[in-house]
Amino acid sequence: MDIKVLTIFPEMFESPLNASILYKARQKGLLNISLINFRDYAQNKHNSVDDYPFGGGAGMVLKPEPIITALEANITMGDPDQEIILLSPQGKVYKQEHAKLLAKKSKLVFICGHYEGFDERIRAFATEEYSIGDYVLTGGELPALVMIDSIARLIPGVIKESQSFEEDSFYQGLIEYPHYTRPRDFRNIEVPEVLLSGNHEHIKQWRYKESLRRTLIRRPDLLSTYNLSEEDRNLIREIEIEEQIDG
Repeated sequence: MDIKVLTIFPEMFESPLNASILYKARQKGLLNISLINFRDYAQNKHNSVDDYPFGGGAGMVLKPEPIITALEANITMGDPDQEIILLSPQGKVYKQEHAKLLAKKSKLVFICGHYEGFDERIRAFATEEYSIGDYVLTGGELPALVMIDSIARLIPGVIKESQSFEEDSFYQGLIEYPHYTRPRDFRNIEVPEVLLSGNHEHIKQWRYKESLRRTLIRRPDLLSTYNLSEEDRNLIREIEIEEQIDG
């Protein structure tokens, strides 16, 4: 996958892109990431990329010329296998389902905002607009890194075993079940007996029920969009009784 990031703070990406999974993916040639400083495309002697908003108001607004010029100089506009992503608090809230869709693309472009916001005309050049949550950050650099990390791990070959991410929270629509490792007994808290049984079918059933339990308790909103079977509904009723939850 080829990823281009338009930002005025490329140094914010150096450490995250040179560690862990993202670094290994780049070393393997599975991920090519280019950082483009759109300040280099400013069309004034001071290389400024922002200006005061028309009509007045607090803060500065990113100008259209540097960003659009940077786009046109570095990508092919209108490529159907490419998404141009504007990172903004006004975008749709980014979720795992979006990561799955974006991981199927061969090219991604991220436009990182800063200051008070974008000149509205920049939006016409984006194909998607995302927010990573209902809170305000200084700029789009951290959201871009969050999205790149979540997308990269879904690219074939980035993670050694696909089962590793297929069992992650949210991948299948539920929160992940609890994990345990050695020691078997830690400060009088023991590993559930079923995980020591060697019965893989029982373990699978336990893990699925625990995923339902955690989702019901911690993120019940996810169940409204999850395709529950009749067996799932029966398990949820059992969990409600066990947890003394009013159904």
